[in-house]
Amino acid sequence: MDFEPWWLIFVPVLFALGWLAARFDIRQMLRETRTLPDSYFRGLNFLLNEEPDRAIDAFVEVAKLDPETTELHFALGSLFRRRGEMERAIRVHQSLLNRSDLPAAEREHAQHELAQDFLKAGMLDRAESGFEQLKDTRYALPALRSLIRIYESEHDWPRAIEAVKTLQGLVDEPVPQIVHYYCEQAQSALTAKPADVEAAHKALDAADHALATTDAASSKGAKVRTAMLRARLALIEQDPKRERLYLESVMTDVPEFAGLVAEQLLANYRGSNQAPAGLEFLQKQYARHASLDLFNVVFRELRVQQGAATAWAFARGALRSHPSLLGLDRLLEAELANGEGDSDHGPVPGADLTLLRSLIHKHTQRLDRYACRSCGFQARRFYWQCPGCNGWETYAPRRLEEIE
Repeated sequence: MDFEPWWLIFVPVLFALGWLAARFDIRQMLRETRTLPDSYFRGLNFLLNEEPDRAIDAFVEVAKLDPETTELHFALGSLFRRRGEMERAIRVHQSLLNRSDLPAAEREHAQHELAQDFLKAGMLDRAESGFEQLKDTRYALPALRSLIRIYESEHDWPRAIEAVKTLQGLVDEPVPQIVHYYCEQAQSALTAKPADVEAAHKALDAADHALATTDAASSKGAKVRTAMLRARLALIEQDPKRERLYLESVMTDVPEFAGLVAEQLLANYRGSNQAPAGLEFLQKQYARHASLDLFNVVFRELRVQQGAATAWAFARGALRSHPSLLGLDRLLEAELANGEGDSDHGPVPGADLTLLRSLIHKHTQRLDRYACRSCGFQARRFYWQCPGCNGWETYAPRRLEEIE
């Protein structure tokens, strides 16, 4: 295609059109800028200067001057909630909901934000009501997850289970904590006066069914808890063989949890007049998978059955293989509990065990705890659900000294 000289006439025309378009855009932008209150720019300036408190005050003034700025209201509400100013966050979102001209999509958004405000403020009944109103909206999924958290907080396990089933119907993802919900039901049935054996059986059967559909790697703790509750149920039903079967299954299948069941297993052997066999089983278990809690049980039982010399010989060998201040602290505690002046106290003649233990104990107090792997919350007892972050199975079944 040949170039025609007369085409050059279009160059200045196109340039002129571009210039006019730019002028129009600049004027339009200037007109829009003039309509914005000065408070808006002051707020931006405060944000840039890292003065969030003054920025919030400026944006609140903008929202008062121009109530149509819904996005600014949402931003302010979120800021207030993150800063813990729940009363102000609730007031902002309620003012949006009170507007009759608010579009349906923004009304749903405001309802979701308000429910989150109530949840963070600890007003669980109002939060629950707010999230339930969102079941048929685009916020159905996050609302359902929040409802599950509320039911957990209220220990309303039947409703938590139903909510999880509804969630699984909406999204194809496992929810392993449902096993613990059933375990909580079983535990409540077993601690009732009298124990509701039938309800416990029903809950544990449901837990086993849920376990069958859960990934094995993510359900170790749930499996252990179910076996422990089965053992407790067998004890109530006076079936020691079945109780022992469940406890030994924990020892062999998930040995890292052996310390949680060692004392109960030993009591089972004692009840059947087989204490030496029980001690032998625990010693073999310790040789395969050493742990501090298991060491403590074996040492105490050795002292009862075979005397102080044998118990101390075991302790010396165990502490050489697995050095532990907590282990030393535990065995000194056991020795002192049995009487420092006993004639068979021979393994450490002349030692001031009270002084020695007090010195060691000061250093071991912070190590004698379980810790959440998620939030770091520490506790002296083992929890299936962390009291700090409410996560399930986040506690390692070993003391801090063993995992540091």
